[in-house]
Amino acid sequence: MKVTVPIPVRKVYEIKGPKRVQEILDELGLPYESVIVIHEKRLLTPDARVPDDAEIEVRPAISGGA
Repeated sequence: MKVTVPIPVRKVYEIKGPKRVQEILDELGLPYESVIVIHEKRLLTPDARVPDDAEIEVRPAISGGA
């Protein structure tokens, strides 16, 4: 599968699947609590299974306000 991580610098990783989201994040060294994972415009949970031919994006979770 193709995994795009756009921040701090855009990188694309090739990871063999299928795998659960949590397994992918563990492989990349990213904690689930600090990112959102998107596949076909849907947010994925840590237990979601991602097929080998998928393209997903991992973005930082950002919150804010005053």
